[in-house]
Amino acid sequence: MKRPAVILTATIAGASLLAACGTGTGSSDSGADSAGASGPIKIWYSNNPNEVAWGEAVVTAWNADHPDEQVTGQEIPAGRSSEEVIGAAITAGNTPCLIYNTAPVAVPAFQKQGGLVNLSSFPDGAEYIEARTGEAASQYASADGDYYQMPWKSNPVMFFYNKTIMSAAGIDPENPPLATYEEFLATSRTIVESGAAQYAIYPSPASEFYQSWFDFYPLYAAESQGSLLVEDGASTFADTEGEAVATFWRTIYDEKIAGNEPYTGDAFADGVTAIASAGPWAIESYGDLDWGVAAVPTSAGTDPAETYTFADSKNVGMYSSCENQATAWEFLKFSTSEEQDGALLESTGQMPLRANLTDTYPDYFAANPDYTTFADQANRTVDVPNVSNSVEAWQTFRDAWTSSVIFGEDPIEASLQDAATAIDTLVAKD
Repeated sequence: MKRPAVILTATIAGASLLAACGTGTGSSDSGADSAGASGPIKIWYSNNPNEVAWGEAVVTAWNADHPDEQVTGQEIPAGRSSEEVIGAAITAGNTPCLIYNTAPVAVPAFQKQGGLVNLSSFPDGAEYIEARTGEAASQYASADGDYYQMPWKSNPVMFFYNKTIMSAAGIDPENPPLATYEEFLATSRTIVESGAAQYAIYPSPASEFYQSWFDFYPLYAAESQGSLLVEDGASTFADTEGEAVATFWRTIYDEKIAGNEPYTGDAFADGVTAIASAGPWAIESYGDLDWGVAAVPTSAGTDPAETYTFADSKNVGMYSSCENQATAWEFLKFSTSEEQDGALLESTGQMPLRANLTDTYPDYFAANPDYTTFADQANRTVDVPNVSNSVEAWQTFRDAWTSSVIFGEDPIEASLQDAATAIDTLVAKD
């Protein structure tokens, strides 16, 4: 489904916005009294209509059996971004107990503010998270090894392609050659030269930090077989794989296979481009098009069953102003149970961050085969690294990418290395 504009901005609070929310000395468990207390709680969920419907249903189901622990749910208040709204609420001390719209990139800043409850402090906290999420859970742990966010749902990025445009360009619409960089570039040139579409692909060239999650990061995850931007406190991308991805995109821009000016609207839906990077949320948006989907390419052509991509996840945070944390924890488990995860999948088409997704919900995927490819891809994703100054790190990367790749003003190797050095300094800071 097409995300409303405010959902698209849920991860776009710039570094200055997060910094403006205030600073703290660390995360908080809010004391033993709150941790063990039960009673009414409040939650926020996103304003995506399908998620609102899911949220209202799960609250109703819980409240029917818990008269003394009633949950009140509402859409997250409007603002320039969810991060700005949440950060301001942390500073004011009036966050709800749970927010089902917590971006992983913002977790380090919220944790630094003292705004998040350590979920690992609950007796079954880490055990529950790791059992539900599987091996992918470790990506969401903080530097101390504990969890300050519940991995919740993902939208693994793949490449949609327009079969009608492929046919018009003389390309096999059922199996267009897109698996390797060489194939992708050849197919893209054919699309543009034939006049079937103005561009082959049109990722946003805008400079906001999160834009790299839809051009660079999926391909880097695939090329590196699952590397995060930063691992063990050091940048990974100023390497052979990172340079290969950057050179691939530089070629696309140099040959004008993609535009480097912002496009108002959806270039794929409008037929301006033949290929788009998006997650399963886009299936509903592109329902009127004859489309297919492919794994992101790699230089050598990795088997799709082994290809990684960006998760584009949203998680759940428990916030330290919550007075009844025992109830919040039980409701959080209830809302991420197998039953409620299935309801989320049915309502939104987004992938619960749950191990063995297709085995758990075989009837859903049998009835909705368009989503099966994304469910399989959800087993091989990377997310933003959980590091200090995460937004600033991504902005540093985006600035280097914009100058060296999108506009070709700086050498790729030097630009990536300079960005890596700056990011290493940023993530080393508290």
